[in-house]
Amino acid sequence: MTELNATSAALLGLLHEGPKTGGQLVAAATERFGGFFSVTRSQVYRELPSLTDDGLLRLGKQGPRSSQQYVITAAGKRAFKSWLNTEPGPDNVRSPLILRLVYAASLTPKQRASLVESARAQYTEKLDAAKAAAKAADDPYAKAAADFTVSHNRAVLKLLDAIPK
Repeated sequence: MTELNATSAALLGLLHEGPKTGGQLVAAATERFGGFFSVTRSQVYRELPSLTDDGLLRLGKQGPRSSQQYVITAAGKRAFKSWLNTEPGPDNVRSPLILRLVYAASLTPKQRASLVESARAQYTEKLDAAKAAAKAADDPYAKAAADFTVSHNRAVLKLLDAIPK
């Protein structure tokens, strides 16, 4: 088996809670760690067959509309635990918003204002959800991650507030 990437590890971690379909994994990933680690539908559906081929997952029950459940295997649990115990390596920020802001001079003033206002509304909503998640977190590690998400959303809003009107 090759070394797990972060997306595969995220899926294995979610499957510790029980069998899930690809769609359920996407939803769970967005809810659980969407504030600090994005997982797209295409990434999930690309990783699942590889994890199954490597023996880390097995197919579970066939659901409606040809949905397929996946179940973590003992080897998958060992691989996940091994991944948890390795150095995480560098964090990479990948923000489509900040990339757009870098090139915002190419937009008209009206387009720039629309970009900033749209982002402000989006991050205000994300901040409210992050605050609720941080308040509800019981586990100290989950609470720390939720607090990070709150801080991240506040930082983006501060960045947007620093842009001249």
